[in-house]
Amino acid sequence: MTTPSPVADAHPYLRAASAGVRHHTRALSPRGQTGPVPADRAHLDVLHTHLIALHQLLDQLSASTRPLHPAAGRHLATAGNRLWQASAAVHDAFHLVPPAYEPATDDAECHPEQLPEGPPVLTICQRHLAAGHLVRRTTTPSDLGRPSRCHTTTFVQ
Repeated sequence: MTTPSPVADAHPYLRAASAGVRHHTRALSPRGQTGPVPADRAHLDVLHTHLIALHQLLDQLSASTRPLHPAAGRHLATAGNRLWQASAAVHDAFHLVPPAYEPATDDAECHPEQLPEGPPVLTICQRHLAAGHLVRRTTTPSDLGRPSRCHTTTFVQ
């Protein structure tokens, strides 16, 4: 029989992902640099992947929490909606940032647009569309447009 993990070690991968995001945030503005590093498509693609994974995690947590703790489940669902909105904004920004390279015009060059899965730039779109199908099954448009009410809850003593 195995012993249960201590609470501090209950979610090591989630803690490692958070530490990775913090490290990357610090690395974006080195001390000797005069200004912040602008976002490029690679950063936005990875950030979108992270936001979609967080959205899926919150969706699962809200579904499992809601039967036992309805108010907490609603707050988790609201957080998931906000993450979906954030991922949609990152997806839109991705398409507004110019690509880092110019497509090759030589016929002897590689043509990623001819790959069976499509050009690499479409992976963010495919991920976003797949997540969007899940969001539409569980969320109404009015839920996505509703402002957060997390701080307006009053407690009766």
